[in-house]
Parts: sequence; structure tokens; C-alpha cells
Amino acid sequence: MSPRFPDSLNRARRAVEAVVDPAGLTLVACSGGADSLALAVAAAFHHQRSSGPLAQARVGAVVVDHQLHPESEAVTTTALRQLESLGLEPLISLPAAVDPSSGTGPEAAARTARYAAFERALTRTGASRMLLAHTQDDQAEQVLLGLARGSGTRTLAGIPAERGPFHRPLLGLSRAETEEICAHAGLTPWQDPANADPRYLRSRVRTRILPFLQAELSGSIRESLARTAQIAAEDAAYLEQEAKQVFAALLEDPGAEGQLRMDLAALHRAPPAIRRRVIALAVVAAGGSAPSFERLGAVEKLLVTEGSAGPVELEGHLSAHRGTRESPDYGKLVIVPRLN
Repeated sequence: MSPRFPDSLNRARRAVEAVVDPAGLTLVACSGGADSLALAVAAAFHHQRSSGPLAQARVGAVVVDHQLHPESEAVTTTALRQLESLGLEPLISLPAAVDPSSGTGPEAAARTARYAAFERALTRTGASRMLLAHTQDDQAEQVLLGLARGSGTRTLAGIPAERGPFHRPLLGLSRAETEEICAHAGLTPWQDPANADPRYLRSRVRTRILPFLQAELSGSIRESLARTAQIAAEDAAYLEQEAKQVFAALLEDPGAEGQLRMDLAALHRAPPAIRRRVIALAVVAAGGSAPSFERLGAVEKLLVTEGSAGPVELEGHLSAHRGTRESPDYGKLVIVPRLN
């Protein structure tokens, strides 16, 4: 162990302290890489502390084997051994059933399988929370990917610090700092070759685009992008709360055949940022999935009475139309399941 106690470890410990279950079991998701090992080091400090508000807290870990790398079994074994040296309990490993034929791409398929394994780990151990090791670098990469997609404020908000049982306490630390923590603890992180594989968009952002922006635009580009994510997350949360209130006010009693109806004129008067969110909430409430920006725009055009009355096809086998003068739904935006 390095004799110098890094400030990064103090910061990591404080960040973890804020999210550990004080009266139950918290799991650390560990891949064997620097970020998750550093998270485990910080979390181990709070495992079965002898005094204080976390005296009853327990911290264990789960290692998920995606079985996509020829050395994955050895990586899992090494990760478990290093976690054991930190004193975490319980320690479990689970395979991830990655479906390469899912049509979502290898990264998305691996993520889906990984979170399914996380849910199994929570159920098996009875843990109430799971800590994930996303860092400030991951956040910066996510914001750039969101900019490339042009998906709006929620996407620019990047990776949430908390969602359900999953917490990400290291979003304020850099990848270099997690490597520093591992060096201090005498741990040897695994270097995942996929992180530098140019076939993956995130890898190109990590190894080419961010370094270029740092050299040519700003040396603090990662911090700036992470700050942008925080601001965008706060803005998005406010707008979504406002949209929920407007949606509740505009939603009328369901019509025949599961129709969902809202007052056309009132929806049209809402600010665009609220209006699009209300439409998205309506689609989800009707049993569909969150609509794309293009689909939202198509529904917005229905609000102009001299234009087409629809229907507009939506995700989740739904369609939206404007009630005509001959219809009992005149003056309403109607979302209804498609017949075909």
C-alpha cells in the first residue's frame, strides 16, 4: 500500500458514506477495473464499522461475468480475490446472459444482461442498494454521446446519480483518481480491451474525441461536461415535474376502447418544452414507449386545426389523431391503440 493517503480516497469514502444503507446490505458492482475496485476500497471502509451511524451497515460485492472475453473467468477470479482482501461480505459472481441477436448492438445487449444480473444479485442477497462505479469521465462521455444524438435535456443530463436501488457515488471523481486509489490500496485493476476498441462509439469518444477536445478546446473539458450534465439534470427534473402537473390537469376521463384524451387548445398553449413532455407522458400512460423527437413533432402538428387530423403512428402500437367537427372528440387530442 502506498504511504501517501490520497485526498481522492477521502472524497470517495465521503461520497459512499452518503449512499450506503445504514441498517442493511449494500452491494458494490465490480468488474475488476480501476473504477469499480476504487469504489470497493471506499465502500470497504464502511463495512461493519464499530461505531457511528453506519455501525450496522454491511457491504458486499457482485462480479458479473459477461463471458465475452477469453480471459473473463480469470478476470472474475482475480476480482473476487481482491475484493476478499478488502473484507467485503458477501461476495458473489453471476454470469450475464448477453443476447447478441437482440438487434440493439453489443454494448446495449451487454448492458441489458448486466442489469438483469444486478437485479438477481439484489434478490439473492436481500441487498437494498447497489453501488455502480461510473466516474466523471463516464459522465463526460455520456454528455458527448447525447449531443451527438440530439436528444434533448434529459439525455444531456447524462448518467443519473441515483435511480431505484442503483447509486453512483463516484460521479465527482475522475478515472485518474480511481487509478490513484487502486495504487494506494495495492490493487491491480483489469484493463478491459473493449475500452480502447475503436469499433465501439464510446471507446472512440474516450480515446480519440475527448483527448482531442482537451488538447484543442479546454484542459478542463471533462469537468465542464460533467457540470453541464448536473445543470441539465436539474432543469430536466423541474420541467418533468411541471409537465406531470399539466398532464394531470389536461387528462380527461378515458373514452371508449381505451382512448386517452386531452384538450387540444390548452395543450397547444403550453410552452413547447412542457407540451412535448406532456405528449410523451400521454403516450407512456396509454401503454406505449417514450416517443422519438420526430414522433413528438408529428403529434404537435395535430394541434394546429388547419393541418392534418392524423392519425400519427406512435411507438407501442398506438396512434394519435385530432377529433374532427363530426367527431364527439372534437377539440381533443386522442391517443388510442392501433387496430393493426
